[in-house]
Amino acid sequence: MNNAVAASGGGGLAGIFKSSMMSKLIWSLGGFAILAFAWWLFGNYIASNPNTASFANFGLIPTLQAFPELLEIGKLQSATTVSLNRLFVGLGIAIIIGIPVGILIGQFRRFNQLSNSPFQLLRMVSPLAWSPIAVFVFSTWYGAIVFLIAMASVWPIMFSTAAGLAKVDPAWFKVARNLGAGPVHMVTRIILPAITFDILSGLRLALGVAWIVLVPAEYLGVTSGLGYAIQDARETLSYDHLTAIVLSIGAIGYVLDTTLAMLIKKFSWHRGGVC
Repeated sequence: MNNAVAASGGGGLAGIFKSSMMSKLIWSLGGFAILAFAWWLFGNYIASNPNTASFANFGLIPTLQAFPELLEIGKLQSATTVSLNRLFVGLGIAIIIGIPVGILIGQFRRFNQLSNSPFQLLRMVSPLAWSPIAVFVFSTWYGAIVFLIAMASVWPIMFSTAAGLAKVDPAWFKVARNLGAGPVHMVTRIILPAITFDILSGLRLALGVAWIVLVPAEYLGVTSGLGYAIQDARETLSYDHLTAIVLSIGAIGYVLDTTLAMLIKKFSWHRGGVC
């Protein structure tokens, strides 16, 4: 009898979960459908107006028709690969710097007091404002763009790590020290598991900022990447290619953000996770 009830309850929970997921999917698809319909109307208006007919390729249908051509010549794949490489390298550098410094900020009050004002000052500088310095310091465009991405993304990771560590109960550290935990064990067994949620939340914010900075950074003078592909499509008046690349940028960013949101939900200590 108990087994039957448990099985029934498990099935009920699974049904609720599936129903919730299906409802969320339907609403998401509905939102995309509204966006596509508005875009289609906008395209039809441009095409039907003699003053703007030359820009008709900005419409939804020409944009969708441009994807097979971009994929056939490999332009979209190569641009995406190059841009993602720059993004992940820049984010990797930001993680390597941001997490340890964030732990120092959250763990040592004096270091926090000493570094807070300089870090806040640097954080408020637009990442693209570093472009002239990056071009001057780095011998390659690749290094300059990676530097700009790292500068854009290190602050959310750093401060989210520090904020997460500030919420950890100090008694945990006392117990760990009493049990003989060294600095390495303290970081790997206590600190990192306790603040994984906060680190991932900071990484999600950093990803959004870095993805936005990446495209204008690729306008600097490179001959590859999604930003360069947009600039090239604009100069050749290939408006359908331009909008297709812009749509691809949004889709890739959406997938990356959704992936991190799922990881945050997995490591969340709160019911319901994040949206």
